[in-house]
Amino acid sequence: MTYGITGNTKKKRLWEPVAELVTWLKREGLSFKLNSDLANGLRERELLDAALCGSCATSDLAKESDIILSFGGDGTLLNSAQEAGTYGTPILGINIGRLGFLADIEVTQVRDTIRSLEEGVYRIEERLPLSVQVTSPGGDREYWALNEFALERSGSAGLISIRVTVDGVHLNDYWADGLIVATPTGSTAYSMSVGGPIVVPGSEVFILSPLAPHSLTVRPIVLSADSVIEAEVLSSDTPYVLGFDGNSQSFDRDERPAAFRFARANHRVRLVKLPEQHYFQTLRSKLMWGARGRD
Repeated sequence: MTYGITGNTKKKRLWEPVAELVTWLKREGLSFKLNSDLANGLRERELLDAALCGSCATSDLAKESDIILSFGGDGTLLNSAQEAGTYGTPILGINIGRLGFLADIEVTQVRDTIRSLEEGVYRIEERLPLSVQVTSPGGDREYWALNEFALERSGSAGLISIRVTVDGVHLNDYWADGLIVATPTGSTAYSMSVGGPIVVPGSEVFILSPLAPHSLTVRPIVLSADSVIEAEVLSSDTPYVLGFDGNSQSFDRDERPAAFRFARANHRVRLVKLPEQHYFQTLRSKLMWGARGRD
């Protein structure tokens, strides 16, 4: 098995654990590849031999790896998912960030985890991504996200109006700061922060969560993942942005897209989990459910 190693190169806490892991993998005779940016950083910091960094570096980690080890937080894992693309290479998130819903292996557990992987003691969870087709005068574009898409006002104190149809049927005209379309995986991210429900990852649904709607009766809604959700920004004088998994596409007054068409993506994102890991355990741990305050 070949381990592809990547991580958030902006985090100071990244370098020593990765250098220690690479040294251990080499000593154990296990195959590995390094994301090219990561390899360059290790070489520049003189944490690993330059020749080793050069021979193991790759710009196509997903293609040359059996499992991707993603060092960072949830944002790093989302970037790793984009790096894996449609290859379907499984990803193991190793947390050196803060919360870590997706990157739920602590850095101190890495060696024991790899021993479990070598023994075949793990499972693969398939997660449902979301895609969007953007039709605009500047040309059509398509993106996909593991967590969510967010249509939000940009650079203005005013609200924006977003018309939404589901399978061709008018749902609502939202007058709000924006609108989130989230996957089950993303239900504990931006959507949850604005009052959306927590959804178990295996569920075949999407969530619409308005951002600070003008009416208190406008609430989040859960839709079938087989639905086609179309959104149009009706506000003609307000710039806005489409955000997705840490990326963004801005739209100004001169580029009014005709439609945003959200639907299930044509691939799955595969996450590596150990037998003792369960989503409910993650909820209890990360959200501190059941924790008692000090007397």
